[in-house]
Amino acid sequence: MKKISKYILMAASALVLSCSPELDITNPNQPTMEVFWQNATDAEQGVNAIYSTFARPGMSRWMPILHITRSDEGFSGSPWSDLANAMGGFIQPDYNFGPVIDVWVDCYVGIFRANQVLDNVPSIEMDSALKNRLLGEAYFLRAYFYYNLALLWGNVPMMLEASKPTDLPPTTPQAQVWAQVELDLGRAVDGLPAVYPNSRDLGRVTKGAAQALLAKVFMQQGKYAQAETPLNWLVTGEGASIYNLMPNYRDNFLITSENNQESVFEWQFTVNATEVTDNDVSTPNHNYGTSIPQFLAPPGIGWADAEARTWAIAEFLKEQTTSGNRDPRLAASYLYAFTDERGPDFSMVYGQSFTQRYGAGNSRAFFRKFLNDHWKNEEGYRSPNNYRVIRYADVLLMYAEVLNATGRTSQAYPHVDRVRARVGLPTLSTARPGLSQAAFLEQLKHERLLELSGEGHRWSDLARWGDLGRDLAPRDPGFNNFVVGRHEFLPIPQRDLDINKNLVQNPGW
Repeated sequence: MKKISKYILMAASALVLSCSPELDITNPNQPTMEVFWQNATDAEQGVNAIYSTFARPGMSRWMPILHITRSDEGFSGSPWSDLANAMGGFIQPDYNFGPVIDVWVDCYVGIFRANQVLDNVPSIEMDSALKNRLLGEAYFLRAYFYYNLALLWGNVPMMLEASKPTDLPPTTPQAQVWAQVELDLGRAVDGLPAVYPNSRDLGRVTKGAAQALLAKVFMQQGKYAQAETPLNWLVTGEGASIYNLMPNYRDNFLITSENNQESVFEWQFTVNATEVTDNDVSTPNHNYGTSIPQFLAPPGIGWADAEARTWAIAEFLKEQTTSGNRDPRLAASYLYAFTDERGPDFSMVYGQSFTQRYGAGNSRAFFRKFLNDHWKNEEGYRSPNNYRVIRYADVLLMYAEVLNATGRTSQAYPHVDRVRARVGLPTLSTARPGLSQAAFLEQLKHERLLELSGEGHRWSDLARWGDLGRDLAPRDPGFNNFVVGRHEFLPIPQRDLDINKNLVQNPGW
């Protein structure tokens, strides 16, 4: 199912160290920059190496959890107090705290790999269409890593060429990072295909992925008019014939329906058939799975290092479907005592009832979407379940937000109606017609919470809407510690500041 071959590109040459300078020689068997970038195969392997960054722990474990727990929909109750404090508690005295800086490091690993491709592939003699596509992939992936750095850290060092140990780049203001991401995504749109005709390329980024991420970047900056252009391509243009909503909402989170018609961009994970372990120890045959489920799964199955705030569950119960049933997205999104409406004796958690595992009175809730409870009764560190980053439902709600923000609220209704109709809710046109621009935005906040809960979008949504602050504390006590002007961004790792005197720490840290 996962068609992208993953290669780790080794670009540094090894030296044999000796007291005598005359004995310092280069290992002739070690690939070097000078000999690697020779042909189309090298170019494709170089791009594949960028994708392989998603299998690193900072990306395949901590970044989704960081996005989820920093918002008001999740928190960490981990017995590892440093983790619980940093992940949503807004308490991080250690600026070198491992899980957080792993995200920082892995984003820059991906950027370095993308820069290698962008530095070297243009000079390779190869098919021009393939070259443009590979460069488009590299531009998109570099933009995606910088997008996350800008969301989480705001002002970050920006490197647009493969870095050297002697490089000491200055801090770049968030606005300039956004500008570069816009530029990279524009180039990606030009170079990427709308679809890949060859099944071996399943999972590679597409023009639609670049358009969707470009729209997100514009929207985070309040550039709603500019965001309409890429969204038009997706909703009313060529993309409208490529993407659609899946009839069954939960199919977006099952290993049996990955890369479906609703998928705009998803990380590809797989299991190495020769790998027999499923622990956290690297081996020569280490696969390309994700440990997200191991860290999200409930106690007794996983570590439960990220849990759901239960206030969101009440939001799902505010409306019934047109047939009088509960919103099906609730059971697809959470494992809790009433995942099955009949209660904890019937709500199954990896082969046992909620009552058997935690007792009937337990009120904890756990994010379900990327777990593997639909096909096995345990978790591990090497899950093959893809991480869906952008779905078409997200795109439709983004489009509605843009239309509303640009004064066309009545035109925004049909796109919300599509998302609601998929799960059987009455159309918004019927339930709440004639909303003002401000009231429609408030309704959109509710719609995005229910549709995208636990998928890692809530933090960027709150930041875009200007809703971050202590007003969120009644539903998430972690926000009692939130200081406006400080906690919008994470602290730049102290070890980077110690090495590079050109960096400036974020305000308030």
